[in-house]
Amino acid sequence: MNSWFLLNSGKCGAAFNMALDEVLLESVSQIGQPVLRFYGWTEPAATFGYFQKFSEVERATLLRPLIRRPTGGGIVPHDSDWTYSFVFPPNQEWPLLKAEESYRRIHEWVQGAFAELKIETGLAPQKKSEMSGRCFAGYEKFDLLWRGKKIAGAAQRRNKLGLLIQGSVQPPLISVVRADWEKAMRAVAREKFRAEGENFQPGKKLHARAEELAGLKYSQNAYIQKR
Repeated sequence: MNSWFLLNSGKCGAAFNMALDEVLLESVSQIGQPVLRFYGWTEPAATFGYFQKFSEVERATLLRPLIRRPTGGGIVPHDSDWTYSFVFPPNQEWPLLKAEESYRRIHEWVQGAFAELKIETGLAPQKKSEMSGRCFAGYEKFDLLWRGKKIAGAAQRRNKLGLLIQGSVQPPLISVVRADWEKAMRAVAREKFRAEGENFQPGKKLHARAEELAGLKYSQNAYIQKR
């Protein structure tokens, strides 16, 4: 079995959520193995892709605060969604995959979790964009669809530190419980990737670095409005 770390952060502020994901990417080589993180939001917010123009984003959604992500992609509403991230050290298999392949693989994983819950979903065979900059307005190839509607999307960042994937799931049915989906994600990891998650808690130094980055970067207009 492969060993991965599992971190459930609970609900956090928007800036801190993005900062902690970046710090996990910074630290994953020292951590020594991949980290799967589940997290939520203390208030409604919207994140948007690193390369998007702020002026276009603020016109496209009424959600506030607006926080620029460290990854690409479009506008993602965070209110009742299920958010997760996955970081890999650079010497692991996933960072060596092409972006399209790792995108397909992560959504096959989410698809498998919904299958565990007896919910049938499928991967989008091709792109169908609405040109609005909203992540869930259309869909990209290999996004996860339920009855033709996108319910899961993700964004990635690769660099010499490793690979960061940030994903959002818009639950298709109110009867689906997030805790059951997270349990199903772990079950699929064991079955599909032969990976067993070990509970992980960031140390004081890592947490302090995330708090610092949240204050000095992700909550600052200089970063949020940089484009």
